[in-house]
Amino acid sequence: MNRLQQIEQEVLARGREWTRLQLEKQLQKECDGLAPVSAKTGRKLSRVRRRPMELDSVVGTLKLRAPRGFEKQAGQWISLAREAWGLADYQRKTPELQARLTQTVTAVGSYLEAEKLATTWGTPVSDGSIHQQVQKLGRRAQELELAIGSATTAEPAFSMVVMMDGWMARERGPDWGAGPRKRDPQRVDWREIKSAVIYRLEQRAQNAAGRGLLLEKYVVAAPPETPPLEFGQQVHHEAMRRGLARARVVYLVMDGAVWIWDVANDRFKDALKTLDFHHAREHLQAVAEALYGPDAPEGRAWLDPLLHQLRHGKEALVVRGLEELLQSRTQRSPQTTAAIAREVSYFQDHRDHLHYRQMEKAGAPLGSGAVESLGKQLQRRLRGCGQFWSRPGLTHLLRLSVLVKNKDDPLLWN
Repeated sequence: MNRLQQIEQEVLARGREWTRLQLEKQLQKECDGLAPVSAKTGRKLSRVRRRPMELDSVVGTLKLRAPRGFEKQAGQWISLAREAWGLADYQRKTPELQARLTQTVTAVGSYLEAEKLATTWGTPVSDGSIHQQVQKLGRRAQELELAIGSATTAEPAFSMVVMMDGWMARERGPDWGAGPRKRDPQRVDWREIKSAVIYRLEQRAQNAAGRGLLLEKYVVAAPPETPPLEFGQQVHHEAMRRGLARARVVYLVMDGAVWIWDVANDRFKDALKTLDFHHAREHLQAVAEALYGPDAPEGRAWLDPLLHQLRHGKEALVVRGLEELLQSRTQRSPQTTAAIAREVSYFQDHRDHLHYRQMEKAGAPLGSGAVESLGKQLQRRLRGCGQFWSRPGLTHLLRLSVLVKNKDDPLLWN
């Protein structure tokens, strides 16, 4: 080991022990000052005794002697220190340690990586213990009621953007534990995670390289089999928390998934809705390939003028041209005709969601890249190599990840 590194580690260890002793001393002083009265009921406790109490903190194990008394009316023993500090029965980890482990486990790729990182920043915790904490905190997170506040100070006018999408995660199938003799076992179930990104249009900026970024955004993600309209309620609630009712204009940008548009019409009826431009381009590309085959120069020559029209305010001409193409008497195979009919129907359904020039002039986004980026971020944690989830394990970690991204995780210890 490098000599400088060795010295630094030794000094850090001494500082860590000094901090642990100071924390232990201050907490013991608080224990000694607790009145023999239940903070919850206000009633005096009898048979108060001091009992050993150990807590695992960021800087190590704290050994205290904490008062414990009997509440006659409730007929139960109460730890005054646990009650005062908001600790559950038998809880050993301090809220600060739990908070750091939560931040860590939602940022890295696995529980084992979280264990290694916790050891690196000085608090050895096993991956099994971290997993146990996630399940407890995940259940608590599901019970949180996130209130809708109001603007406490005058704020400048703003517009809001909402994007929704879905991505797939692996769950353990019904035959996950089946032996090798099981015929055609279904060991893996692919399930959709619905997610959304919410931000104020004025929070868009660019970094030094000219790449777009969001200064502040909020996210929603729902576990598998959440009904679309229930997910819509969650997105609407989060948008309300972030100022939806005060927004001048609300923009929705989405791909063509039917469930997303059902949510949009149910919860954001008056919003300006835009079909993701890149998805529109893919559907025009599908028509070109149906007409001329994949990667044909003729297909490219047919496609480019339509994309230019679509992008620059002539979307009505594009839709009309597709309709005329379908109605033409040109001889085509049944498969080609069916493919063209499918795409024409798609553009007819979205004829009111193709106003890209208008959206660009308003400064609104034309694509749903922010929510697709969120999906990739969550997949790094929840769809890594070899990860096959139980439903509770996936749900709890997903919920904690959302709280951390929205900076709502302190509410777990409020």
